[in-house]
Amino acid sequence: MAGLLISSIPSPPRNGIELGPLDLRAYGVMIALGVVAAVWMSRRRWESRGGDPEEISRIALWAVPAGLFGARLYHAITDWRRFQEAGWLEILAIWNGGLGIPGGMAAGILMGLWMVRRQGMDRGETLAAVVPSLPLAQAIGRLGNWFNQELYGSPTDLPWGLEIDPAHRPAEYLDVETFHPTFLYEAVWNLLLCALLLIIDRNRVRRRVPALVTDPRRTDRPGSLLAVYACGYGVGRIWIETVRIDPASLVWGVRVNVWMSLVLIAGSGLYLLVSQRRTPGRKGPVFPI
Repeated sequence: MAGLLISSIPSPPRNGIELGPLDLRAYGVMIALGVVAAVWMSRRRWESRGGDPEEISRIALWAVPAGLFGARLYHAITDWRRFQEAGWLEILAIWNGGLGIPGGMAAGILMGLWMVRRQGMDRGETLAAVVPSLPLAQAIGRLGNWFNQELYGSPTDLPWGLEIDPAHRPAEYLDVETFHPTFLYEAVWNLLLCALLLIIDRNRVRRRVPALVTDPRRTDRPGSLLAVYACGYGVGRIWIETVRIDPASLVWGVRVNVWMSLVLIAGSGLYLLVSQRRTPGRKGPVFPI
């Protein structure tokens, strides 16, 4: 009986949300909710460290638009054929989907660090407060793909298969009704990554010494959480990319996002490895869990 009740995940009948006279695109609403959740978490975590939560809000005012711009630019560069066919003005229609997380991550973090410096905030502790909120925002934002019926995976008959309307299916899959819900896989992965980052930071705070942040020789300082996040995101994205069937730009027959994920994993892994080796007398992992 349970198998009959959970035989598939239906897709929303429309990609908009009506609020009186307003017809809001669900994709944009989910992104906005993700941003709100991330700012809320970051403010609370920064305040618990003795900081002014308004400093986080000021960072968000600059970092969020920069992140959206970077995400759209990354998508336009890596999927330029789509805009060549649909018209370059389509780049402005972000409500139709198409935000590249690596580009948004890079632009948003760089702008955020610039604001951290302008406000005279401690860079490491600010990153420790903010970084766990990033995968939370991504998890919520991914629900926008569900409303748009896009970026799903290969056909599946699993109980959690995602129902896709014929109008949103590739021509070669018109006779298939259910597909892997990659938006859900990525959302769950990001929530688990968020939890891992919170655990790592909690244990770091419990075990830190007074010189943890100020002594550059210490490599379990909170700024390294960013490397853990980048590595974790890269691992999850490679897994997701192997399941997705949507058209994508290829380099040597491999999806561009897979290459970018490998760069993230290699770069962050190398950073953590070098950091651990430079710590005098340190044994074991950089982040005890």
